[in-house]
Amino acid sequence: IFFKAENLQRGGAFKFRGASHVLALLGEEERKAGVVTHSSGNHAQALALAAQQAGIPATIIMPEGSNPLKIEGTRGYGARVVTCRNTQEDRERTAAHWVEKTGGVLVHPYDDPRIIAGAGTAALELIQEIPDLDTLVAPLGGGGLLAGTCLAANHRMTVYGVEPEGAADGRRGWVTGERIRSHTPETACDGLRTCVGETNFPILRSHLRDILIVSDSEAISAQWLIMTRLKLVVEPSAAVVLAALIRYPLPDAKRVGVILSGGNLDMSAWFCPGPSD
Repeated sequence: IFFKAENLQRGGAFKFRGASHVLALLGEEERKAGVVTHSSGNHAQALALAAQQAGIPATIIMPEGSNPLKIEGTRGYGARVVTCRNTQEDRERTAAHWVEKTGGVLVHPYDDPRIIAGAGTAALELIQEIPDLDTLVAPLGGGGLLAGTCLAANHRMTVYGVEPEGAADGRRGWVTGERIRSHTPETACDGLRTCVGETNFPILRSHLRDILIVSDSEAISAQWLIMTRLKLVVEPSAAVVLAALIRYPLPDAKRVGVILSGGNLDMSAWFCPGPSD
């Protein structure tokens, strides 16, 4: 198993790839108007950081219940943070309002060919670095990373997606052929709570071997294994890939590339400080 450690990426996740790619393609008037997005955290921080570096104003819509560490990080990069209810409809409605209010450019967290192309460079680098991979595994939330992974693989190897049980809209849609447009997720994997995007869905349908499902407890156990054995800080959303490899027998998988999607973990949930001296 070969791990691509995107938890060490700028902003703590693979999302910086797509965000910086989009901003590099904006025209001068678009840059002046700024950018708007909705995100539970990693895309929020990535776009905020990329916008700060480019001198572009950013407004980020973050649903209630987002990881406090990610909210703090997004604000720390200078973005305006606006909260909304934790539903897909409210995310999109609030983002549309701020696009109209600011004149900014909507940078969708995953349903955008520019985002997919940027995210896919993680898998592309892994394929170039490690010869003869036969399998790639990546987590599935909105599908930007996984769709990019599929395109980088280009049918040369088997690709699996992984979702938590409490946010398995992608699996249901992949089986039925009908994309799930709205759901109310219940999972500790906060980066995987979104529905699969319209642009992403047909890419996944035509490239994936399967979408594997793991429980939150399996993801957290795998997270602990990664932290103790690989000495890497990762989120539960990233650890689902290893959890899937532990749970499912994949007899044809001999050389497996795994994308560890991010490491923006609220460490206070793991360590409680003792009394002061």
